[in-house]
This record gives sequence, structure tokens and C-alpha cells, in this order.
Amino acid sequence: MKKLFSHCVSSSPLRVVLLAASVALTACGGGGGDDNGSGQPVTNIAPVKPAGTPASAPANASAPSGASAAQPASVTDPASTPSAASTPAAVTPASETGTPGNNDTPPPAPVADNTVPISVNFDDTVGRVVNMPYVSVTFCVPGKQGASQCATVDHMLLDTGSVGVRVIASALGQAFSSKLPSQTGAGNDTTNKAAIAQCALFASGFTWGSMRAADVTIGKKTASGIPIHLIGDSSLAAWKPQDCSSRGGQDMSTVEGLGANGIVGIGHMAQDYPDAAKDALSANYYYCPTPWSCTAATVPLDKQTANPVPAFATDNNGTIIRLPALPSMGQLSVKGELVFGIGTRDNNALPAKATLLAVTDRGMFTTSYKGRTMSSYLDSGSNALFLPDGTIPVTPDDAHWFAPSTTQSMSATLSSNAGNANSTIAFSIANSLNLFALGYAAHDNLGGFSSQQFLWGLPFFYGRNVYTALSGMKAGAQTGPYVAF
Repeated sequence: MKKLFSHCVSSSPLRVVLLAASVALTACGGGGGDDNGSGQPVTNIAPVKPAGTPASAPANASAPSGASAAQPASVTDPASTPSAASTPAAVTPASETGTPGNNDTPPPAPVADNTVPISVNFDDTVGRVVNMPYVSVTFCVPGKQGASQCATVDHMLLDTGSVGVRVIASALGQAFSSKLPSQTGAGNDTTNKAAIAQCALFASGFTWGSMRAADVTIGKKTASGIPIHLIGDSSLAAWKPQDCSSRGGQDMSTVEGLGANGIVGIGHMAQDYPDAAKDALSANYYYCPTPWSCTAATVPLDKQTANPVPAFATDNNGTIIRLPALPSMGQLSVKGELVFGIGTRDNNALPAKATLLAVTDRGMFTTSYKGRTMSSYLDSGSNALFLPDGTIPVTPDDAHWFAPSTTQSMSATLSSNAGNANSTIAFSIANSLNLFALGYAAHDNLGGFSSQQFLWGLPFFYGRNVYTALSGMKAGAQTGPYVAF
């Protein structure tokens, strides 16, 4: 994940930034970063505030009671129209066929097995955070089924800016999480028996917990026996690595700190830190002979926090996020759709006229804005547009939310990492104080200051189909990594 603005009822909203593993953040915590493997990357996973930016926003940003209610009738449909193959044929009720006495209701339309609902809403169980796209995930003990062997967790943050499944232990429950097998076998563990743990760094904090194995099911797709990050695992709660906690920011190893029950990182790579397979990186993986004694570890790829998508049997070369366009003042809640696969069936074809940008394995391309070109990312795990513009007024506190007196209409040019494609995107920045006062969960014109990078967070995704193609995988006529819209 990358940047996110947490929006909590009990306190003022947090400006959160989530960045994919091994992506260095700017001073504001915005997405992207050092793609050459030097230095310790920052993970995009949960709502995190940009570095140097307090994790708070105006107190009036909290949502009114009932903000998590069902989407109002004014909600618009997604901007894209499903292909014919993905839209079921109309069913004629029997009462219209001339058969007397038959008043059966038509059966519900079938749902494609490669789609999953996305919700952008407020929920008091995870805190009220603006622009947070959530999905539900079922975790099972590897190879097991049944009520006592599985647990379904909702409000998992969907994040194109990070890699890997991470879940808060308390959201799974102690009894169930203890059943998930610990990952062992760090490359530099001579015993080959010590539990592997991970420190995941974010722009505004960190998470800490053990590595486990689980069957992960999202919708009707299952990734069997993949490594997951169990955040806030009580077996490791007594101690945290100094090089992890000393990075600054808050410990986000709780549901309240994260603003979600976990993170589903569906970025471009299969594992979060390939470099950690050969080097023991600072503030990353550890092996722990005891709960209070851990050593920086090299970790084989098959033990690292894993992207679930490439582990699916089919539709495993990328994803599409489809969200509806929004009114200028936002919307109470939003329903969208996550689609697995690109060009694998009729409902996930890449349009012939789509804008396609080649990116690095970490999702980086460039954005040109007001004469300045900088690294940039598309990141559903960041809840605002973060850009380096000191001319736009910010909130009077130190949260650095943009608060212009009138809505600003702007544009920026996105350029492919390969330099062979670009697209100019129009966007707007509204007064964050006015938006927060509405108590809505979804806004496409919420922005914040970033000192170096241009991060296209969830506001970019509204009204678009956004494609994320996995590295090295053929997706349509192209091979990833790329983004398209």
C-alpha cells in the first residue's frame, strides 16, 4: 500500500500512505521510490501517513452515525460497461410466456467466478477512513476445510501498491490464528527450525508479526498454502526489533492502527522482497529462536509474504479494479468490482484503446506536473492524490491536507517507464475540510502535500477500469509489468 488518510471517529483522520514492499517513500510518504535495490524499501500495505507528516487530520472529518449504511440510490454505476459475455442474458418471467398460473420469479443473474465485490465504506470495527477499498478474504489451515479450520475476514484493504496478504491476528482470533503453521527455514538459520517473522515498514509506521502459511480464498479463487504475514501475533508481542521500531511512526500492528483488518497486496510481483532471498535486509525478515531474540534473515522466495493472484490456478496474470465515477462532493459509500485475470476471458479483456504504461516491478513510472518530472505510482492503497505543490493551501494543523478556498482544476502527464507512452490526466483538488464535514467515505478530489513524488491514490481509480499486470506474465497482447486504464 501507499498513502492513506485514516479517518477515525475517536480521533481526527489520519493521513496514511501505504507503499509496496521495497518502495522507498518520499518525505510525505508517497508511493514509489528506489527501484534499484539499494536501501531498504518501504512496504505499501496499510494506511500510513507520509513520513514527517503527523497522522492526523481535521477532527470534523469523522463520519456521522449510519455512515456505513448501504449505498444510497444516487450511487452511479461503474463507468465501464460489462462485455456481453459477462452480462447474463435477460430472463423472461414465466408469466410473460403465456403459461397460465406460473408466477415464478426469474433466477438471480449468475456472477462470474473471477470477480469479487469491493466496498468503500465506513465501519466502526476498523475505524472510519476515507477512500479505503475493502474486500473479504477467507483463511484456512492449509489443506483443511470446515468451520473450525477456516475464518472469513472482511474489511481487508485492497492494495495495488504492495505485495502480499497481511492480516491482523485479532481479526482472525487467537484460537484460529494459532492453527496456522509457522514458517521456518530462513537461509541463515543453521537450525532450520526458528520461526520467521517480518517487520513491514510504511511511510507513517510499521507492522510486526510472524510468517504463517494459509489457504487464501478471495471470492471463488484460492491460493493454496501461501505464506502470509500475521500482524500483531501474540507469540511475538513481547519484543520488536530495534531497527524496525526505531524507523519512527506508529506501530500499526492493530486494527485501529491500520484502519483495516489486514491488507491484500496485489502489486506486480509474486513475493514482496526478492532481494531478501540473498541478503539479510535491515528491518525486514528475521528468524526468531525465541519470542524475544530475533536475527535479520535471508528468506527463500517460497517463504516470503506472497501475492495471492499468481498462486491462483487460472486468471492469474493480473487484476482489474472497477469503481464508479463520483459526484463532486463525494458519496456516502461505493460498490465496485475486483476482477482477476487480464485477457483470460470476455469480462477482463484489455480495451484496444486503453492507455498502457510500462512500469518497473515496483509499479513506478513518471509524472510531469507544472514543469517537474518525478517518480509516480498508481496505488489503490493510498487514499488521496499526493503531489508536490506548495501553492495549494493546506489545513491549519500539521496534517497537510489540501484546503484551497475553491476547487482547483489541474492536470498532469503520466509517462511509461519505457518512455514510449504517455497520457495527460485532468483532476481536481477540493477543500478537505469541506469534504470531511460531509461524513462521506468516498471522494475523488481529496489531496495532500508530498515533497517529492506524485502518488495517484484511490481518487484516480473512480470512474475507471484500472489494470495491474504482473511482472513477466503475458496479459493480453503485452507482457507485464504494466498498468492500464
